[in-house]
Amino acid sequence: MTDAPHLLAEDRPDYERILDEALRDTTILDALRTPEHHLNAEQLRTKAMLAADTVAAAAGPEYRHYLGLRDDLARSGRPDRAAGGLGSELSGRLRADEGAGLFPVLTVLAPILSWAAAALLLLIGYLLRAARPALPLGRSVVTAGWAAIAIGIAAMAVGIVGLLLTALRDSSAGPAGQDPQLAADVAEARRAWHTALLERALLPYLHANLGSDPALSTHPAGRPVPPEMLSPGYSRPGYSSASFTSPGVEGLTDPEGREPRTAEFTGPGYTAPGFTGPDEV
Repeated sequence: MTDAPHLLAEDRPDYERILDEALRDTTILDALRTPEHHLNAEQLRTKAMLAADTVAAAAGPEYRHYLGLRDDLARSGRPDRAAGGLGSELSGRLRADEGAGLFPVLTVLAPILSWAAAALLLLIGYLLRAARPALPLGRSVVTAGWAAIAIGIAAMAVGIVGLLLTALRDSSAGPAGQDPQLAADVAEARRAWHTALLERALLPYLHANLGSDPALSTHPAGRPVPPEMLSPGYSRPGYSSASFTSPGVEGLTDPEGREPRTAEFTGPGYTAPGFTGPDEV
């Protein structure tokens, strides 16, 4: 399957998780316990990780279908700025605001207006009752003020219920701008890829490599490195330090650096300057 898509970096954690699931399969565990298979589970896992692209190619059709649906879902969630520009974006926002309707606006304004009216009515009513206790208008205004408080509380309760219902609806609909049916198709395609990766790719590969040699480690440049080169005490082949000898105890080495010769060194002619002490008194 040379046309199989390359396994993307964001999908490698899924590959690794399905690989761990395959290594826990009973047929693999029973085969690892047999003496003729000298690989352990960790060595088998290392080989499957190094050959991830080759192994995943067996589930290439499902993976290609999953990638296509995932790209469609990502494009459906992005606004098409190039097609409509700023005008289309503003018109979309206006249509969204129109879709909200009058009811949400009233649920927000009704408590504020009701409590403002209640405060004013209660203030006027209690002032009238203090000035003219016998006047029935003061009692009526106070009653209207308390009724406005009750109306504000009821409007606030309705607004809270509506807000909760809107939040539940938006959470079930998924991210803004994405098609819920397309999101469900992407999830189904991902599960189908995982199943194909387990049954058609990883399990056959693990069974086929139970009796193989351990995987070679990978050099930083991408070349395989034999295991013996990774053992402690290994030095690079074909290399020895350059010949070097230090000066002998009797002198320096000869010009070729092989045999010591006696050092011949005489200091330059030098005598201390004449000096006479002070005259004795």
